[in-house]
Amino acid sequence: MPELDLRIGTFRYDTTQALFDGTAEIPGVSNVEMATGATLPEVFRLLLDGEVDIAEFGMTFYLRALERVADVIALPVFPNRVFRHSCVFVNRDSGISGPADLVGKTIGEFGVYGQDSGVWAKGILMDEYGFRPEENRWVIGGLDQPAPPFDFVPQVWPDGIDISAAPEGRALGPMLDSGELDALFTANVPQSVLDGSPHVTRLFPDFETRERDYYRRTGIFPMMHTVVVRRELLTRHPWLARAVYEGFLAAKEAGARRYRQGRRLYEAPFMVPWLNALYEENAELMTEDWWPYGVAANRAALDTLLRYHHEQGLTARRWTIEEIFTHDLLET
Repeated sequence: MPELDLRIGTFRYDTTQALFDGTAEIPGVSNVEMATGATLPEVFRLLLDGEVDIAEFGMTFYLRALERVADVIALPVFPNRVFRHSCVFVNRDSGISGPADLVGKTIGEFGVYGQDSGVWAKGILMDEYGFRPEENRWVIGGLDQPAPPFDFVPQVWPDGIDISAAPEGRALGPMLDSGELDALFTANVPQSVLDGSPHVTRLFPDFETRERDYYRRTGIFPMMHTVVVRRELLTRHPWLARAVYEGFLAAKEAGARRYRQGRRLYEAPFMVPWLNALYEENAELMTEDWWPYGVAANRAALDTLLRYHHEQGLTARRWTIEEIFTHDLLET
C-alpha cells in the first residue's frame, strides 16, 4: 500500500469521535485530516466544494445525485441514525390528533422536499397509516431562520404534488407556531418547541413507545447518512474502500465501548441521569451491535429506504443495494 494523505469530512458523533482524536486510524493512510462543520449541510458541502476526498452525506441526497453525477460511491457506513416517528410536529389548533387528520393540510419540510428524515417519516406513515403526500400542500424552507431550499442538492418536486418555497422572509418553525402551517416534517427540533411553545406538539407525543414497537416489528433502525468516496480515488487506490470502512468501524466500536464500559459505573461518565436504565432497556430490545455497519445487517433498512425514495417520486427508478455501494464491500 502506498503512503497516502486523506481528507475526511464528517460531523462529530460518538460514531466518529475516535477518528478526530486519532484513537481510530485508517489502515495504510499516513496522514488523515479530519474536517467538520457547524451544521450537517456544511459537512455535506465539504465534498461538493472539493475540500475533502471522503465525506458523510445524506442518503437521499446521495441517491438523487447518482442520477445526475456518478463521480462518488458509498461505503456501507452509517454514522447518523434516528428513529423518525418523533420528527413530525403539528400546530395544536390544526385539528390534527393523528395521522388520518393530515389529509388536506399544509405541511412544511425543512430544506428540501424529501430529505432523509422526511423520506423515512413519510414512508412509515404511508406503510402504516395510509398517508399520501399528494393529498397535502408542502412548503420548503429554513427551519428557524428564513432560507431558500437547499441549493447543494437537486430540488426534486414530483409531479402531482403541490410544493412551493416558503414566502420570502419567513421560516417554517415560526410559521408552524403561528398556525400558517398545520404540520412540519423536520430533521431538527424547531426552536419554538425547545422554548416550550404551547402552540406546537408532536404528531406522536408517545413517539418512543411507537418507535420501539416499530423496531420490534421490523428490525429497522433508520439510517440518515452514509459515507461517500470519490470514485477516481478508489480507482487509483482500490484497497482504500476497505481501509476507510475499517477505520469508521473502529471509531464506531470505540464509541460503543465507552457505553459498555460505563455500565460498571452506572454510566456516571455521561451527564444523563438514568442513562444506565436506558442502556439496559435498549439492550433487551436491540442486539449487542445496536448500530451496525455493513450491508448484511442493514439489508432490510436499506431495501425499505430505496423503496420509499422511489415511491415518493424522488428518483426515476428504484435503486438496488448492489448499485449504490462499492462492490468491494457488498459482502460486509
